[in-house]
Amino acid sequence: MKFVTKRIHAFLDYPVAIALIVLPFLIGLGESNSIALYLSVVTGVAAFVLTILTDHHLGVIKVLSYKLHLTVDFLVAIAFIIVPFVLSFKGIDAWYYWVNGATVLTVVSLHKPEV
Repeated sequence: MKFVTKRIHAFLDYPVAIALIVLPFLIGLGESNSIALYLSVVTGVAAFVLTILTDHHLGVIKVLSYKLHLTVDFLVAIAFIIVPFVLSFKGIDAWYYWVNGATVLTVVSLHKPEV
């Protein structure tokens, strides 16, 4: 059952971007590798810019297609799942990326195609 509409996704984008920027500081990310902290912050800033540039009702400049936005979300999710292995993240650093990656994959997979 696919129920995540373009509208719902748009409402999720800004809070998720802000969480990717702020949450690493609140939970002490970077214990096993300082890159864990910075990667989330940089990804959060990029996600915020992507949302501003996406052609959906909460986009500000609307120059990027929603399909491209979904593709970027998918690729980031895959990267988040792989990066703890590649960069030897441990503990909260690894779990943070695995949970975020799995969550984004779930949201993208539940995306309801536009008619």
